[in-house]
Amino acid sequence: MVYLTRVEHFNAAHRLYNPDWSDEQNEAVFGKCSNANWHGHNFELFVTIKGRPDPQTGFIFDAKKLSSIVRERIVDKVDHRNLNVDVDFMQGKLCSIEHFVMAIWKELEPALPPQVKLHALKLIETPRIYVEYFGE
Repeated sequence: MVYLTRVEHFNAAHRLYNPDWSDEQNEAVFGKCSNANWHGHNFELFVTIKGRPDPQTGFIFDAKKLSSIVRERIVDKVDHRNLNVDVDFMQGKLCSIEHFVMAIWKELEPALPPQVKLHALKLIETPRIYVEYFGE
């Protein structure tokens, strides 16, 4: 099995906020991230697929095509957007990085061809915070 990772970058804003809680409780749990005027991040998304190399190309999948899928399904929808307000696949979800990476998985997995499988996503929110998700 061979693993291929493509990295994409985007900028987006969000707010960590539970609408069932008071502003005080949201601030106690989420701190400055519950700011009513939002806050933004420069995200790095690592998309790792796995498969067997094609004997004619040597590729498990064309990295340019993978980039196109990630850009069409994710980056074009989230770049310079408000994740809580503008992104269809985040509607009704608490906009934590954990929920965000799981939603990205659900968007990407069905768009991949059958010869490869989505293996992992790594989403970097800040230089000190990132999540990894393996579809479990």
